[in-house]
Amino acid sequence: MNARHTLAQAGAASSRLAALALAALIATPVQAQDAGDYPARPVRVVVAQAPGGGTDIQARMFSTKLSENLGRQFLVDNRTGAGNTIGFSFVAKSAPDGYTLLAVTPSFTFSPALYKNLGYDPVKDFAPISNVTQAPYLLLVNPSLPVKSVKEWIAYAKANPGKMNAGVGGAGSFTHLAMAWLADSAKVEVAIIPYKGTGPVLIDLMAGQVNSTFGNVLSTLPHVKSGKMRALATSMNKRSAVLPDLPTIAESGFPDYNLNTWHGWAAPAGTPSGIITKMSVELARVVKSPQIAEQLAADGGEPVGSTPEEFRQLIAAEVPRWRRVVANAKITVE
Repeated sequence: MNARHTLAQAGAASSRLAALALAALIATPVQAQDAGDYPARPVRVVVAQAPGGGTDIQARMFSTKLSENLGRQFLVDNRTGAGNTIGFSFVAKSAPDGYTLLAVTPSFTFSPALYKNLGYDPVKDFAPISNVTQAPYLLLVNPSLPVKSVKEWIAYAKANPGKMNAGVGGAGSFTHLAMAWLADSAKVEVAIIPYKGTGPVLIDLMAGQVNSTFGNVLSTLPHVKSGKMRALATSMNKRSAVLPDLPTIAESGFPDYNLNTWHGWAAPAGTPSGIITKMSVELARVVKSPQIAEQLAADGGEPVGSTPEEFRQLIAAEVPRWRRVVANAKITVE
């Protein structure tokens, strides 16, 4: 049984205990704690996505190891809805005492470009702790499309107006923004077709109903190896360790294109700096341990374990970038 299934089952089995512990956590009066005493009681880790997804699985994996290392429970609390903004808003308004933390992904930085009146600011209302992991996406096409590189993909789109399309995992999704950014950078027309999730997109890509998409390494690599999909490039500005011969989009003529799905942790703004530093060090210790690094590599991920300042710079850079992408592509969501 792989780590993904094991973690999902463990999360389900302990849900009642977690709920009881969270209830106790909520009822506990807020007390000031310096970093040396922290954590003195259970810590809530809010995940804005549903149980069983990639963010939830990673948050549970890290929470389990932190519980072991620090001797206090780190309990995942799934608060879903409204494009992840319900969970984000909850943490922004929580007490800045280190006992409510947030697991975040790129939607944290692109939601402000898509939704009005969020009720929080990802830069001002949060204290970044660490960018824990990252993983590239792949630019994929159906093998029947006569292209084998990004340059050929662009040339085909320009030579065949109206024939290039891309399935994406929903309007305003990460894959939608990734494709919109590439199309705008390359100055080509790509018909974006939103689906209800990435799974149906991959099925239709293999069936030839759509000819392009972006997909994560974990779910698409087996299909690439079997020849059911063709990978043209990776989205990060460095090559993937699992596909070292595949060029990056940056290498293919777009040096500013650098996109990955990352998993980080943050706290409410005003959380004591000693707690932020301690959690950053502990998360780096967990993610760079041989066991966790090996599990991540199996899924195409990479350990990062950044400092709070490095994560702050990432967030501050991505928020305006996504605003430009959304504005240029005129992307709207309901």
